[in-house]
Amino acid sequence: MRRLRRVDSLGSQGVENDPAVMMSSWNQWLAAAIAGFVELDFEGEGMDFRDCTLASLAAGIRAGDLSAEAVARSTLARIDALDGTLGAFVARCPDDEVVEAARAVDRCVARGQDPGALAGVPVAVKDLEDVRGLRTTYGSALYAHGDPAEGDSVLVERMRAAGALIVGKTNTPEFGCKGATDNPLFGPTHNPWSLEHSPGGSSGGSAAALAAGLVPLATGSDGGGSIRIPAARCGLSGFKATQGRVPLADATGPTTGLLAVRGPMARDLRDTVIALDAVRGDEPRDVFGLPDDDFSWLQAFEERRLPTHVLWAPTLGFADVHPEVRRVCEAALSQLDAAGVEVIETAGPFEQDPLDAWWTLWSAAMARKLGHYIDTPDFERIDPQLRQIVEDGMAVTGTEYARAIDACHDLNGALCTAFERAPCLLAPTCSGPVHPLHAAGRARGRDTAEWVEMTLPCNLTRNPAATVFAGADAGGLPVGLQVIGPPRADVATLCAAGAFEDVLGGPGRAPDLTA
Repeated sequence: MRRLRRVDSLGSQGVENDPAVMMSSWNQWLAAAIAGFVELDFEGEGMDFRDCTLASLAAGIRAGDLSAEAVARSTLARIDALDGTLGAFVARCPDDEVVEAARAVDRCVARGQDPGALAGVPVAVKDLEDVRGLRTTYGSALYAHGDPAEGDSVLVERMRAAGALIVGKTNTPEFGCKGATDNPLFGPTHNPWSLEHSPGGSSGGSAAALAAGLVPLATGSDGGGSIRIPAARCGLSGFKATQGRVPLADATGPTTGLLAVRGPMARDLRDTVIALDAVRGDEPRDVFGLPDDDFSWLQAFEERRLPTHVLWAPTLGFADVHPEVRRVCEAALSQLDAAGVEVIETAGPFEQDPLDAWWTLWSAAMARKLGHYIDTPDFERIDPQLRQIVEDGMAVTGTEYARAIDACHDLNGALCTAFERAPCLLAPTCSGPVHPLHAAGRARGRDTAEWVEMTLPCNLTRNPAATVFAGADAGGLPVGLQVIGPPRADVATLCAAGAFEDVLGGPGRAPDLTA
């Protein structure tokens, strides 16, 4: 068998940041592969998806220059070879089903038809949403032996319709309850940058799979930072859209209600935008669903430019940020300043800590899901941290819930005032550094879960927010820079964050895993 080998020119950061050069290099490699000049070995570690973009991969398949079946087999080989070390996947679609779906894409191309924007792109799905034929466990022993899902979530359904290949489910903390990815059912997912550290959460399995090059695209969800946090912890870019851009049809079931957002995850923002163009749009069953747009987000993204000025809020007005996190972020800001961006530091914008309001809504949603297990033997099978969340949620009163909604409006007002001064607001994505497995993380000078506090406000206000790789800390672990945009200004936020990504060198690259 022949092996798909990395081409050095595709691995350079300068090439990855220039779509035209990247596409040219990728097409040259495709031609070489087809001619037999590049070895292809699907029994080895398979294709490292960090060496190409989602866009070039799908374009090669749609043009008939690359076989979707070959990509699928290579993906499966890479997961087989490396995921035993990483622990990103908790379930796999049968290999023959994945290969047959890939063959269907190839047949579509052979007929001269367009299989879709995500043609042949392998996708990993977070285990908080349904994939037909696979069990959705929510990372919980309570659902370990449930029936396989009869259908796909809206997001997965739309990805399939765009030609994507679903390859399996990725790990999550139980019901997405915390910013680290481990659970009593499957254990921990390891961070590809350091296997002794957490990839963050709750979309940590998806982020780890992307950072290790197992897949080029995954799904995530974000009720308090669960896309942005693991993206930052794994050196990726990530984006939480305005709630309703990617609709939910099951908001009264496993989701966190008013806080819940789902969306695609990729290594960089351009690939994320391509996936968003394929999956966003209204869904009548989602009361928060937003109307369809009449333009291509990708076309707008390709015309991105640096903002002339930004606000830098190192604490957002309430957080205690670790000095090393702040140092890395401010070094990134120096690069933006050198590129012509005026950086305006502010002590705000928030006068109140959002944690209490967020906790009220979050714990109430968890209690709504799991409160009926209290005083039963099954309650002891739940993650101890989640049990505490559920118990807190059972004590929430209607008045407290209403006050939390009031806080959403107050926080939004504070952000709107800030955006009168600049088109976007920058802050650290996390207030503490990447933490070891099974540790609480650090914030406010102590071990605490409150290191996730920087991402919470945007789930309360629903503002679009991205994270980009700011650089590595003194320990060689990644730090994220958060980019917050005005209400419903998803495209403007993506364009600003993408321009920052260009200046800062794009996503980081974790050390290569070995089988």
